[in-house]
Amino acid sequence: MREEPGGEANETERIQARHKRRFKATTDSNHDLPVHDNRLARSFDISSPNTTWAADITYIWTREGWLYLAVILDLFSRKVVGWSMSERMEKQLVIDALSMALGRRKPVIGMLHHSDRGSQYASKEYQALLKKAGIGCSMSRKANCWDNAVAESFFSTLKREWVHGKRYRTRSNARADIFYYIETWYNRKRRHSTLGYLSPSEFEWKAAAGL
Repeated sequence: MREEPGGEANETERIQARHKRRFKATTDSNHDLPVHDNRLARSFDISSPNTTWAADITYIWTREGWLYLAVILDLFSRKVVGWSMSERMEKQLVIDALSMALGRRKPVIGMLHHSDRGSQYASKEYQALLKKAGIGCSMSRKANCWDNAVAESFFSTLKREWVHGKRYRTRSNARADIFYYIETWYNRKRRHSTLGYLSPSEFEWKAAAGL
């Protein structure tokens, strides 16, 4: 059996009964902050990098409690260009993910950023960071997860292929395991049918080389 960083796959835990999956809401749209129209309008097929990003938040259960994961994906390649993890689902979680993406990439002026209507993304601090970078904002319609289907699909893949069945003892275990998944496996090696069965990094490399 393959062992992964942070996994808890010892003999004792393999014979434990599966627990009912926990549910945790990640979108708090009941706020008075300004929201934006859905400018993306489910146009997920993007022809060039750094023109359209999608952002979202999910959660992973550990024996210490919830660990929240925020990601930003470039819709051109489905690559995770920014991410952040925290035990608190606050605006700093998404600010850190966006800051990583801005540090790694060079978005074109007028690039579009899409997210849900959660208070983290609608916060003044997050919106100010987008504005400073010259990035336009798009938000899903209320209670419509399909408007951010690519990000939702990434989280579904993460949990189905990697997290499902694992019992993380600590948040630190989960952080290490999810870091490995994003940076070593998903971005560099996991093949996507929508990318011609290339990984996100391979797809971007071939596009840059004109292949």
